[in-house]
Amino acid sequence: MRSIPIRRTFLVLALTALCFFAGTPTASAQQPAQPAPQSSPAAPSADTDPVRSPDTVAQPAPSSQQPAHSSSGFLLQQNVEEVALNVTVIDNKGRIVQDLQKENFRVVEDGKPQTLISFQHADVPVSIGVIVDNSGSMYKKRPAVNKAALDLIEASNPKDEAFVVNFADEAYIDQDFTSSVAQLRQGLSHIEARGGTALYDAVVASADKLASDAKNPKQVIILITDGEDNASTLNLEQTIRRVQQLSGPVIYSIGLLFGDEMSRSEVHHAQRALQMLSDETGGIAYFPGSLDDVDAIAAEVARDIRSQYTLGYHSTTPSNVPGFRRIAVTAQAKGHGRLFVRTRTGYFPTEHPTDNPTKVPPPQN
Repeated sequence: MRSIPIRRTFLVLALTALCFFAGTPTASAQQPAQPAPQSSPAAPSADTDPVRSPDTVAQPAPSSQQPAHSSSGFLLQQNVEEVALNVTVIDNKGRIVQDLQKENFRVVEDGKPQTLISFQHADVPVSIGVIVDNSGSMYKKRPAVNKAALDLIEASNPKDEAFVVNFADEAYIDQDFTSSVAQLRQGLSHIEARGGTALYDAVVASADKLASDAKNPKQVIILITDGEDNASTLNLEQTIRRVQQLSGPVIYSIGLLFGDEMSRSEVHHAQRALQMLSDETGGIAYFPGSLDDVDAIAAEVARDIRSQYTLGYHSTTPSNVPGFRRIAVTAQAKGHGRLFVRTRTGYFPTEHPTDNPTKVPPPQN
């Protein structure tokens, strides 16, 4: 099976939204620099072009239908009446809490209490994108990384589906959606140690693929890298925005930022980017001290995915009112002490139908 470049064809709405927002959505106190204006590239070819930036299309005049800027959030389609949140709860010792009930949760949207209409705590099938750095510096690390990724898949629900993207200066899909561990192993084994690190482009292209092709509404990206992005057409801000526009997925980042390959400044920038990608989507960023820790991290990610609650509510704000809806979820239960809740930080309503801009050709033998 040969690698297929993963490419993106963005609809006008997605392009407009990406260009329209000003400022950087972040859960951190730090703010990345604003992107510089870019000229419009040529249109991608049908089969051979790598990932290209969506923020270079001409922007129409803003209208009342467009969402307003916010410090964080994701898009929820208006035709989806229920706001659904995947929620992880941990106690003050860092242990996952799995015995809560609907009445233990409180959801507030823009300061207004919301009434939960649905509650679920079950191991539901998940669609997973496994995105692995294939740059030259990862060559010796890949055997341990591949084992950890496969262990994570094997610890998952048998009805899960996953695909594999290997990226360097371009992103390639080396295994399309499958539940076969053997096929995923084959996709992960495609190691070429090519060039640079186009991490942001790989994340956006994979999020687009999940939005267009995934069978399951619950979606996750497992991102494994050992370096700072140095080859993407997108920047960090644009990457976060695009993932938010697609209503997900949750990103779990594993940064292998040890060794002498990177300067202290490069490590700081890489760590900050991975932390923001995970924080903004409700995931976790891990920074192990050695390859020996990666397998345990993969097991922890699998437990986190399997242990989440799903909360649903109808917003008290009409869906035709534009603007970011900030969500805060808290939990209290006797005998647990202080509980900490991790989930998305909010959403943007939109009147447009589901935006599925990515079309990735299937692998060819």
